[in-house]
Amino acid sequence: MDLGAFPGPKIWIQSGRGIAQPDFLAMPKTVLVTGSSGLIGSEVCAYFARELGWSVHGLDNNQRAVFFGPPGDTRWNQKRLERELPGFRHHELDMRDRQGVLALVAEVKPSAIVHTAAQPSHDRAAAIPFDDFDTNAVGTLNLLEAARRAAPEAPFAHMSTNKVYGDAPNRIALKELETRWDYADPAYEAGIPESFTIDQSKHSLFGASKVAADVLVQEYGRYFGLPTCCLRGGCLTGPNHSGVELHGFLSFLVKCNLEGREYRVFGYKGKQVRDNIHALDVARFIAAFVAAPRVGEVYNLGGGKANSASILEAFALAERYSGRRQVHTYVEQARSGDHICYYSDLRKMRSHYPGWDITQTLEDTVRQIVEAWRKRGA
Repeated sequence: MDLGAFPGPKIWIQSGRGIAQPDFLAMPKTVLVTGSSGLIGSEVCAYFARELGWSVHGLDNNQRAVFFGPPGDTRWNQKRLERELPGFRHHELDMRDRQGVLALVAEVKPSAIVHTAAQPSHDRAAAIPFDDFDTNAVGTLNLLEAARRAAPEAPFAHMSTNKVYGDAPNRIALKELETRWDYADPAYEAGIPESFTIDQSKHSLFGASKVAADVLVQEYGRYFGLPTCCLRGGCLTGPNHSGVELHGFLSFLVKCNLEGREYRVFGYKGKQVRDNIHALDVARFIAAFVAAPRVGEVYNLGGGKANSASILEAFALAERYSGRRQVHTYVEQARSGDHICYYSDLRKMRSHYPGWDITQTLEDTVRQIVEAWRKRGA
């Protein structure tokens, strides 16, 4: 790639060779965050504003409340950002508004772009296929093209999902333990690597729309030379999550626990496993990538095996920190295309960014979620 084709600091990394400027994050900068009122978006806004001193522009239109109803409403989080982050500027804009997105990026000319806006539910997508695809795939294309036209030098971090692997992880040999399923194949002792296939498996319509977005982000990196990455998240969580049954497993589970509401377990004996990563550690990795970006890269951004838990194990953690018994019922039919066991292999991330690692344990995360729901009246 001809680095001279782009103005500004030459910070891209190819073939493992870094040319980053160490003071890049300390320079006066502006970040544009889509989905800024959501869990990851709001954490990124706060991290870049407080820890790095950047100006922050947030794009959000509370579409989560449309997808999930009043429990998914994120206006409270938008107001929190406007109240707590000096200079934060909110833009009420839908990712599907192509001309609006093109105009906003041209106006802001951000130093970095963090794309977290999405229709995030595996199950909800089947009922709203056009909304799902237009938000996840077309919305991502709108933002990528806006970046190519107005801010081609800006590192572009995209929140993808482990659902791009479809149900292919279910073909890995498993062993049943007392409270969880785990991989029986020693090749996956550390979890699912980025080289794992995304082809010929059942993804859900959500997974398919995110595959399209994921590949587009990679292609704008490889074809146009933009500094982009796809972050294939596991269960992203934290105290600022507006968890609902269709999205936000750990947050919703804790909310049910505190309210004495019945939590429904869908199949696999409640032993299905997810790795959980705190939104703060997501924001920290995004900052690391922005400081030393690569072209068209992919990372499995999850909590790893150490921060993995089955639903049964999550019940026990919630009960420990809430002091309340978890009420639940079991539904024999598993969700279509759902993972039986999934946790991320973090070795590539740690190799490329050795200054980054998980800082928030699963126990600390659950405790924070319990405290946050109590503060919000759950």
